Amino acid sequence: MAKLTKRERHRLLIQYIEDNPFVTDRELTRVLKVSIQTIRLDRMELGIPELRERMKEMAERSYDSVRSLPLDEVIGDIVDLQLDHSAISIFEIRDEHVFSRTGIARGHHLFAQANSLAVAVIDCPIALTATADIRFVRPVKLGEKCIAKAYVRLNNEERSKSKVELNTYVSDELVFQGTFVIYRSDVTSS
Repeated sequence: MAKLTKRERHRLLIQYIEDNPFVTDRELTRVLKVSIQTIRLDRMELGIPELRERMKEMAERSYDSVRSLPLDEVIGDIVDLQLDHSAISIFEIRDEHVFSRTGIARGHHLFAQANSLAVAVIDCPIALTATADIRFVRPVKLGEKCIAKAYVRLNNEERSKSKVELNTYVSDELVFQGTFVIYRSDVTSS
C-alpha cells in the first residue's frame, strides 16, 4: 500500500468510523498504517470524538428503553436498542473477567453479555431464556472490547417465544455466536 495523502487518510478515517463507530484508535493505526498520535490529531482536526465520546453520543441519541429487566442487570453497555428488532452492547474485558494465569476471559462473562442482551431486546415486561445454543469461536483476552449484536426473529406461530441471533466481535473478528430462544409474556401472575 502506497503512502496515503492526508486528504485520502482523512477520507478513509471518516469511512472506517462511519462503518464501525466502535473502532479504536489503535485499530485505526493498523488499518491506516500511521502512528496513534497521527490518528488522534486527524480525529481532532476532523472534529471526530474519541471512542468513549462516540459511544456516549450513540447511547444518548435514541434507543428504546429496556422493558424486560433493569438496565443495571445488562452485562455491558447498550449503545443501540430497537425493541423486538436489534440491539448492540459493548463489554470491555478487565482484570476481574479473566483467568489470572492466562489473561483469557472466562466464558461465563461472554455468555452473560450475550444472554442479557438477548433478553433486553425483547419488548415484554417478562422475558426469560428458554434455550441457548452457543459457540465460543476464539478466546478473548484482557483489554479487548466485545461488541455483541443481537437480532430478533419473531415467531408468528408461537407468539410466546422469540428467537434472538447474536454475534459478538472483537474488532471485526467473530469471537462468540449464540441463538437464544426467549420466552416472552405480557401477563404477570399474582
